[in-house]
Amino acid sequence: MSDIPDGFDAPAAKPAKVRQSASVVVTRDGEDGAEILFCHRVAEMPSFPDFWAFPGGGVTRFDRSAAASLSSLSNDEEGAALACLMREMVEEVGWENGQEGIVSVDDNVRDEVIENGENWHTLVNQRELRANSNGFKIVSIRTTPPLAPMRFTNRFFHLHDSYPPEPKLPSGRSEFDEFRWLTPKQALESWNNSEMRIPPPQITLLRDIIESLEKSGGDIQQATSTMSENPPRGEHRIEFAPSVECVPLPTHTLPPATHTNCYIIGDMGGDLVVVDPAAKSDEGLAYLERRIRSAESLGSKVIATIFTHRHPDHIGDLSKISEIYQAPIWATAETHSVIPPCDTDKILKDGDTFTLSGRTWNVLETPGHCTGHICLSNEVGIISGDMAVMVGTILVPPGDGDMDKYLSSLEKLRDLNPPILLPAHGPLSPVPEKLLNRYLTHRRARHARVLDAVKNGISEITQIADYAYDDTPSAHPILKVDQTLSHLLAHQRAGEIEQINSAWKLATQ
Repeated sequence: MSDIPDGFDAPAAKPAKVRQSASVVVTRDGEDGAEILFCHRVAEMPSFPDFWAFPGGGVTRFDRSAAASLSSLSNDEEGAALACLMREMVEEVGWENGQEGIVSVDDNVRDEVIENGENWHTLVNQRELRANSNGFKIVSIRTTPPLAPMRFTNRFFHLHDSYPPEPKLPSGRSEFDEFRWLTPKQALESWNNSEMRIPPPQITLLRDIIESLEKSGGDIQQATSTMSENPPRGEHRIEFAPSVECVPLPTHTLPPATHTNCYIIGDMGGDLVVVDPAAKSDEGLAYLERRIRSAESLGSKVIATIFTHRHPDHIGDLSKISEIYQAPIWATAETHSVIPPCDTDKILKDGDTFTLSGRTWNVLETPGHCTGHICLSNEVGIISGDMAVMVGTILVPPGDGDMDKYLSSLEKLRDLNPPILLPAHGPLSPVPEKLLNRYLTHRRARHARVLDAVKNGISEITQIADYAYDDTPSAHPILKVDQTLSHLLAHQRAGEIEQINSAWKLATQ
């Protein structure tokens, strides 16, 4: 079974175009060693709200223009990234890089840059600001994985000042509302204890900095100079949450998604559980194998595979996956019905638990999208399968789903008030309550519109679909009818309507 209806030829979606961006790891001398500046993103930010991040942003056309005309910057991607970074430092923390270290920027000058980023270049030409590239060095280059709707190749620069001025919030609106100085180990520990949210690429960068610091005896300049000799830019762990690695695998799924998020849960060096290994292509199988081998090289062992549900974009080529690793399959009875049986397999049910690396995971039965669908919950968040996504939509198949149960399952997740939602497709949801309430409001409204159509004497399904989806004229006709049928069947089970031949009518009293 699949959530994609028969006759719907899903167009081949492509990963988002990669843009350029830059961030800066600013360090200072602290009592316990080098400290990094972390900036808290306001809750209203569309991307990574309430996360602690480094200053930085996306490279603009005027950053490229500035880099091309300023002799202090190279006329290439690195130069444009540096121009972007210098502009963002002025805007976000009120700093510029002076000849003898970081200095605060005049408030009026800063306001001009905030009002229009192009003014940074003008103010540099007028010598109101400086474009000093001394001291900046690239310590890592990371590209957003293909699961995200917006992707960036981000250059992480390092800049050290033993005693920089304190960063300052601007007078007007800002994407930050607080600053904090922490050593890399302190930051990583706070993230691991769920006390701070930090974006995934910065977690792996913190690990790299800690390792390099240990080799350099705590000398931050030496540590980052070593890193800058060959900045890591290739494949790395995508850590969505403590003890949760995301492995996006290419799948044939509902656009705009292009991948299914497989999750490897548990600490490196300990027992692991793999959730939704959906790999079927050579590319996906090779990627999954690299991540498993990487974990095994640190002493880990996969003790189980869990499937959230039985749809084919979640269950990979099991025969080929068994060549990568072998472990029993844990799933609900409904999911096991499509999987070859094994004596070591286990049937999961609501309320079951298992523990990895000291963290207990709870099994939540969340039917509706699919019979036997489950989520996995603990204090770091919920691995939510196909319950809700940040980009695109979730279908409730009329043959394998149940709209009422789906709505109840959404309520069940929302009432748990999880800190983050880790979906099967696309980026993580940092504000699950907002996402789940949006889904509930939208689906309930559609549910009511379908019933209203029947109450108004509309009996043919395509006409009911047109009525229910009149606010979404771009909806695909096959998907529109498919989801309308799911709503109709739910109303029928509730005794509100009935189907006579092919016509839908209000139920006779």
